[in-house]
Amino acid sequence: MKQHTLVYLVAFFILFSVGALATQAYMPELKRQLKDTYSAFTNNPKSVPRPENTEPISLETPLPRVVLPIPEELIAKEYDKHLYASEHNGFGLIENETHFNKLVDEKQLVLVNQGSGYEVMPLTHSHPYITPYSKIVLEELGIAFQTLTDTESFFTLTSVTRTPEQQKSLRKRNRNATEGVSSHSYGSSFDISYIRFNGKKSFDRSKQKKLEEILKEFQEADKIFFIKERKQSCYHVTVR
Repeated sequence: MKQHTLVYLVAFFILFSVGALATQAYMPELKRQLKDTYSAFTNNPKSVPRPENTEPISLETPLPRVVLPIPEELIAKEYDKHLYASEHNGFGLIENETHFNKLVDEKQLVLVNQGSGYEVMPLTHSHPYITPYSKIVLEELGIAFQTLTDTESFFTLTSVTRTPEQQKSLRKRNRNATEGVSSHSYGSSFDISYIRFNGKKSFDRSKQKKLEEILKEFQEADKIFFIKERKQSCYHVTVR
C-alpha cells in the first residue's frame, strides 16, 4: 500500500471515529485508541483487525461536529479560509489579555506544551493555549507523525494563540506577520516548523515530507486548513 493511501485511510478513519470529540476529559482514552488504530494500519496494511475494545468513548457532548462550508464569494485569498473558519469556530475574537484569561479560567482555552509527536517551543509573542477541539486535532497530528516516522519523533509548534496586542507587537518586529486581525487570535490556529524536528533546528526532508502529507490528508478530510509559510519556515494550521 502506498504511503499516501495509508495516510488517507488513517485520516478518513479519524474523521468518522472522533469527529464528535470536543472535551479534554477523555483525552487519555482517545490517545490510546488512536495509537491502536495507527498501529493497525502500519503493521498490517492488507487487513485491519477489529479492535478488541469496541465500546464507544463516553462523551459529555455526543453530537457530531458540523463543519461549515465556506462561501466562495468571501474568499479572495487562501488566508481568508483560515479567518472564516476561526471566526465560526467557537467564542469569536479574543479581545484582550483580560478576555484571554477569562477564557482560560472557563476552560474554553486549554494548555498545550507537549504531547505524543509534538512540543511547543518557548513563546514570546503568543500563549500556548488553544480550544479543546483544536488540541484533539493537534494530538491526532502528533500521533500520525510518530506513526509514519518513529515513536520518538516530534515536530515543534513555534506560535500558538495571540491576543491583538501580541499580534500588533509581533507586527512591529516581523513585517511578515499578518496586519490587522489574525486567525491566531481565535484559539484555533498554530504554526508548525518544518525545519525543526526532535528539538533541533535542522533540515530533514524526509520528516518534512511526511508532515506535509499528513497535513494534506487532514485538510482533505475537512479537519484543518494549512498554508506553507516559506519566509517563516512553518505550516500555518487552522482547525475547522
